[in-house]
Amino acid sequence: MIIDDQHYDVIIVGTGAGGGTLLHKLAPTGKKILILERGDFMPLEEQNRSNVDIFKKERYHAPEQWYDINGEPFSPQTNYAVGGNTKIYGAALLRLREPDFEAVNHQEGVSPEWCVKYAEFEPYYTEAEQLYMVHGEVSKDPTEPAHSRDYPYPAVAHEPMVQEVVDAIAQQGLHPAAIPLTLTRQDDDPTGDSEVFGIQPALQAANVTLKTKAQVICLHTNPSGRIVKAVEACIGNESYLFSGDLVVLACGAINSAALLLRSANEKHPHGLANSSDQVGRNLMKLQMTAVVQLSAPNSGKFLRSVYVNDFYWGDGDFPYPMGHIQNTGGLLQDIIFAESPPMLSVFSKFMPGFGIQQLATRSLGWWAMTEVLPDPNNRVRVEGEKLYLDYNPNNVEAHDRLVYRWIEVLKAIEKAAPSSIFQRSGMHPRGESPLQVVANQCGTCRFGTDPATSVLDLNCRTHDLDNLYVVDSSFFPSSGSVGPALTVMANALRVGDHLVKRLGAN
Repeated sequence: MIIDDQHYDVIIVGTGAGGGTLLHKLAPTGKKILILERGDFMPLEEQNRSNVDIFKKERYHAPEQWYDINGEPFSPQTNYAVGGNTKIYGAALLRLREPDFEAVNHQEGVSPEWCVKYAEFEPYYTEAEQLYMVHGEVSKDPTEPAHSRDYPYPAVAHEPMVQEVVDAIAQQGLHPAAIPLTLTRQDDDPTGDSEVFGIQPALQAANVTLKTKAQVICLHTNPSGRIVKAVEACIGNESYLFSGDLVVLACGAINSAALLLRSANEKHPHGLANSSDQVGRNLMKLQMTAVVQLSAPNSGKFLRSVYVNDFYWGDGDFPYPMGHIQNTGGLLQDIIFAESPPMLSVFSKFMPGFGIQQLATRSLGWWAMTEVLPDPNNRVRVEGEKLYLDYNPNNVEAHDRLVYRWIEVLKAIEKAAPSSIFQRSGMHPRGESPLQVVANQCGTCRFGTDPATSVLDLNCRTHDLDNLYVVDSSFFPSSGSVGPALTVMANALRVGDHLVKRLGAN
């Protein structure tokens, strides 16, 4: 064991949406900060997905195995690199809707109320949108919550073919809106991520140290069990101990929970911060189904640009929330689509001689996304060295209705649109994202005011340990039906303000 001779004011574990954004907030304080990242800097050729074969099996999977509820192994689609999963996401940064912060009745139960409401998150949403150079417009979407400031850049223009589809959707009486996207405005790195906006600028400060290829394996407490005294990490073939006054986990909802469980000791026999038995429970990840249309030829490399929320809270036939629709962008760039090439193979029966890559340039994809309700039996579990995801989706009928409703819309616009836009095969193959797609994971260390039913307090400090915080999507009490990235970033800025005060910094 090598004991690092440096002592840090803050140790942050993870460099993704939570850790990278928090570092941006804390670096100017001058406090001594160590940030540990399990991966390394991601090669540019892997980031520029338009130049690689995304359908190559497991290109963007972690080099490890997890296990499902039946004990079957799988390779998770998650990214260990500086910037975390923000290096491979779709760059869509949407706010949760204002009612998402309240208790919401669903067909299968109640989505719980948040202890911090939209009004408190709003200025941090705005701050995050400015930091991440979001391109968007406060638009016609009837579910859009109030903004205190407009987006810093105008919305990305739709591809000409997509613009025709958007017009056709509007003619159906719906309200298509521009997806807010984070962009660096650089040709070689078109999407914005936490390395670009959080990590790299902070590394210019002398008080910030980044260690890559540093896999944190355990947190060690003082004898009372109330303080984390050291973080143990493997770097190369050596184990290191790093000491710090404050420790912040931002490993992702699954890995942060697993680290807490693996750090069990005499004072915390069931895992750190787990007196409530809630660590790892209530794992949520959005139900996501891809729906594909045959279209006019396209590049397969355009950005996502349109979403529809007309069914977010239900419709006249179904008075419960259904969810969110957005286009996938070009299928040659959509990481999650790499899990579902069998959908395109359905089309191949009608287009002999076309491979998956060719079919991707003759298709327009859509994601239907629906909230999953928290369930304590959906959980992260650790047995020895093995990490298990015990997971069964719920709220399934609401999701199925959203998919069927959207297919009805697609049929209507295909019928009304010029024949040059769509190749009317009469088929709309659909495919659900499998368990290994752990995008949009959240909820494993929910925050709340009651230590008996939550892991974190309102500032995302663990109830059980005085100096341990979690700033990834673990804190979510519910998932909503849009991706969690912007809410994670906003929350990291919110918690950052609290930590600045705790550190006594300006």
